[in-house]
Amino acid sequence: MAKAMKSLDSDVLAKAISALQGHLADVPFASLEAGTPAPDPGNRPDWIGKFRSPAGERLLILDARASGQPRSARNAANQLLRYVQKFPNAVPIFSAPYISSDAADLLSCEGVNYVDLAGNCRLVFDTVYIRRQDWPSSAAQRRDLRSIYSPKAERVLRVLLQEPKRKWKVQALATAAGVSLGQASNVKLLLEEREWLSRDAHGVVLAQPAKLLEEWAQNYRFSRNAVRDFYTLDSPASVEAGLAAACRASKIAYALTGFSAAARMAPMVRYQRAMSYVVGDVDEIARRLDLKSVTSGANISLVEPYDAGVLTGSGEVDGIRTVSAIQTYLDLLSFKGRGEEAAHAILEHMVKPHW
Repeated sequence: MAKAMKSLDSDVLAKAISALQGHLADVPFASLEAGTPAPDPGNRPDWIGKFRSPAGERLLILDARASGQPRSARNAANQLLRYVQKFPNAVPIFSAPYISSDAADLLSCEGVNYVDLAGNCRLVFDTVYIRRQDWPSSAAQRRDLRSIYSPKAERVLRVLLQEPKRKWKVQALATAAGVSLGQASNVKLLLEEREWLSRDAHGVVLAQPAKLLEEWAQNYRFSRNAVRDFYTLDSPASVEAGLAAACRASKIAYALTGFSAAARMAPMVRYQRAMSYVVGDVDEIARRLDLKSVTSGANISLVEPYDAGVLTGSGEVDGIRTVSAIQTYLDLLSFKGRGEEAAHAILEHMVKPHW
């Protein structure tokens, strides 16, 4: 890929070179200096260095990119391996602000070294073996995760996971998710960088739903919701039925979640505390149901969602709305112990069969 198409910030390249030099500075009896550029100015590596050690002289060729996700890493690896064919003594090295674990595995399989600005690296050639990983997340990684797991972006993820085998045009995806065309396009690009989407003439479709859901679960926070706790003498089943009737009467959107939803998807789930999202006046619903606000001993929680997208894919079971299996799974994971057990039951019986 020509450098003009990479739109690489010169500061990113400078930091990549500095990171590489810093790692190799620890190698005893070796030296590193900038080398001469490749003969073809339109198709050259971003940087070439000469590495001298008792094992001899090697040419280090560096391809630095703004993204360290699998698609960018794969493209860079292909380019680097073409360089190696021209310069047999060359050592191919990929760099990015943050290199994901999937990209790192891909590069290792291709025999391409890597270094990122978060401190991760794999430099293996001759007698050199430097490998560092699992460093604290970098600013670049955090920005990437905020982009794909922001409330509006999550609306797109819910739609994709709700129909994992459907091929989507971006406009239809945006409409179904209730987001702008630009937002849907941005999420599509982020997923393509991870190689979690595949594309053909009919649109895009999830290629790795398991990986998407796993990473989302790791970054999902139920605590973003505002939870209101109440007590009632009614049983969970009775208060849930009353909640459904009250919300219908007041034209307030709602959907059971947590154990309340799980029990309707997996009957083996037992619970004593009802839980429901309510997109509207929680106080009005509490008054209709004669609920008492409490700070402990609650047996019903009404949740004001951080985004109305949590109701995407919700449906009725015996006349009562519940969130989707995807949302139930994400919410239950936030409750340690029995919540995690119920979440995995939902994943195995309600989510995976659709993949």
